[in-house]
Amino acid sequence: MNAALRVRGIVKWFDPTKGYGFILSDAGGPDILLHINVLRNFGQSSIADGTIVELAIQNTERGVQATEILEILPPLRDETPVLSDFAELDMSELHAKPLRAARVKWFDKGKGFGFANVFGCPEDIFLHVEVLRQSGLSDLQPGEALAIRVINGKRGRMAVEVMPWEAAND
Repeated sequence: MNAALRVRGIVKWFDPTKGYGFILSDAGGPDILLHINVLRNFGQSSIADGTIVELAIQNTERGVQATEILEILPPLRDETPVLSDFAELDMSELHAKPLRAARVKWFDKGKGFGFANVFGCPEDIFLHVEVLRQSGLSDLQPGEALAIRVINGKRGRMAVEVMPWEAAND
């Protein structure tokens, strides 16, 4: 086996049910296998198609495989708000809100939403699937730890950004 190399790429597709997906390297070459255990070691259970990742890879007898996720960057997008609830808000003001450590209470990808709880706060925080996608996620599992930015939306407390929980400690 060769030593691990650091590369940047984009998620071609990832299926958490199958437990794997593939990444296209910016440098070209064969697709890179991303196993769910490598993603879980980074603290996430899903990743959205089109998400930019920095990872360590290794050539194996079975092809090129990710060995470690080093960074996940949200998919490139314009500054158009993802939900009508955010349309009248200043996006720079939203990004200035503090990241709060939270846990997923439940999330239903089919319905497109779920709820989380910020540590130390009893109220539920609404999580919309479009907010997940803009943050590079595609699904969440109950109990999963996150870092979220929260606003008082038209329908109550809601997340405007979702990140790996480690970001709440930065």
